[in-house]
Amino acid sequence: MSNSQPQVALSRQSGRATSRWSWWYLGLGVVALAAFVPVFSYDSEALCPQAPVQNAQLQDPMTTAMFKNLSADSFREKSIKRMAGAIQIPTIAYDDMGPVDQDARWKVFDEFADYLQTTFPKIYEKLTLEKVNSHGLLYTWTGSDTTLKPTVLMAHQDVVPVPESTVSQWNYAPFGGEFDGSSIWGRGALDCKNTLIASLEAIEALIDAGFEPRRTIILSFGFDEEISGHHGAAFLASFLLQRYGENGVSLIIDEGAPILPIWGTHFAIPGVSEKGYVDVEIVIRTKGGHSSMPPVHTSAGIAAELVSTIENNPYPPQLYQDNPLLDFLWCGAEHAPGFMIGLKYLLPRRGQTGILGTIKQLSFPRLVSRVNKMAGYLISTTQAVDVIHGGVKVNALPERTTILINHRVNVGESTELVRQKITKLADVVAKRHNLTLHAFDDTEEKKSSILIRFMGSVLEPAPVTPTQASDEEKDTPWSVISGTTRSLYGKQVVMAPGIMPANTDTKYYWKLSRHIFRYSPGWDPEVLSIEGIHTVNERVSVVAHIKTVQWYVYFLKNVDNARF
Repeated sequence: MSNSQPQVALSRQSGRATSRWSWWYLGLGVVALAAFVPVFSYDSEALCPQAPVQNAQLQDPMTTAMFKNLSADSFREKSIKRMAGAIQIPTIAYDDMGPVDQDARWKVFDEFADYLQTTFPKIYEKLTLEKVNSHGLLYTWTGSDTTLKPTVLMAHQDVVPVPESTVSQWNYAPFGGEFDGSSIWGRGALDCKNTLIASLEAIEALIDAGFEPRRTIILSFGFDEEISGHHGAAFLASFLLQRYGENGVSLIIDEGAPILPIWGTHFAIPGVSEKGYVDVEIVIRTKGGHSSMPPVHTSAGIAAELVSTIENNPYPPQLYQDNPLLDFLWCGAEHAPGFMIGLKYLLPRRGQTGILGTIKQLSFPRLVSRVNKMAGYLISTTQAVDVIHGGVKVNALPERTTILINHRVNVGESTELVRQKITKLADVVAKRHNLTLHAFDDTEEKKSSILIRFMGSVLEPAPVTPTQASDEEKDTPWSVISGTTRSLYGKQVVMAPGIMPANTDTKYYWKLSRHIFRYSPGWDPEVLSIEGIHTVNERVSVVAHIKTVQWYVYFLKNVDNARF
């Protein structure tokens, strides 16, 4: 996943230094509110209902036989070999890749496509394959009931590069696909050739079992997710949109968070939204000249002042009512034995009014950010000054200094907030130094000025996928995903919605469905399955990989019978 970090939750550890007295007052406030708030706001209502563990639809002879085959040593050996072969093809996406018909580095994706055809011949006999923009792979298994909206399973073929300086740090060759007895090693093992291969293995298992879908199944594999998906997912989504129309797909599953140990239990946390994304460029232009006769502040110095001003004014944490983290926290409060009691009673309820509701809305986000820095990222718009350029020679005054700032926009906020804040702060600095400010107005660069503009595309936070449970009359996509997970893993796993702090290829698919889930369902209780993503020693547990295959089989059976 591109620039992705695992979803995180609160812990008992502070992620940020605070003074002794500020913590004392904070703790006193939590204790006081915890003593009184429960009387008014906490009740026995199920705030995080869980799907039943048993599913009669998965007890039929076909599914039982498939599960037995997928648990056999013979399948395990075959799956290891398939994963190893996929890893051994270095489908690297570089930041400077040119058009697909001009840059020879795209050719490796032809090799990967050939490998899939050789490895899964039954799929190529049963499903229809369409290649979109040369290397996008779109498989369609047409269902018998055209009134049912199709299901889309996504993955991406590409992987991030392995810097030459890090190769010696790998336990096994980064593109060797080595198996050490428990895990398969190599770039792409977790991100995300495992889900790509697992979804194909699940389809093959269904074909072998004689399954014929009522609901059309689509596999959509991009090839440049790690460099924003402009050539792959963008074209695939457009192709599907033309074929099925807006909201023409029942649900979409792409890469996302795995099952993680949190607060003394295990949570499956499908991402039901993503933070927004925008990069801002600031250009400061001042007069040049010899460094022996400098002004009080050069463009580089003014840039430093502006950077300091921006970093000293971070975006405040805000937990909006539609932020999925609120639901996740309620799931923790209801089902996790290690959830902090003070936080439990400070959790705001949706639609809660009155003085207690106001206190919770104001105090809880700040408390969350103090208790755990990573959790604070999920309820804040973040800013990171990542690049500064200025000057060309040590004895020449810099005439042009640029600042690049990356923003991840909080769910419930918009990129307009970024525009307003940076404009306001830059205006103060510009007036102080007698510079003209041009903020987001498409003006060309001019002398003695500060110019601010967005760089690249502007992405608002993703629409939030509904997470209502099913009822006696109708299933929901969330209930199908929850029921599938609980059927496979039992009561030891709690389902809860989450957020992707970074972005996936699903950003191009928003118009196709209201129900988009970013979820990696494979789980090995003995292995933390996020180690190695985008760094050295990437690997996937074979147990987790085979569980992913089994999950896809269960899911495709369940969604085929779903009432939506």
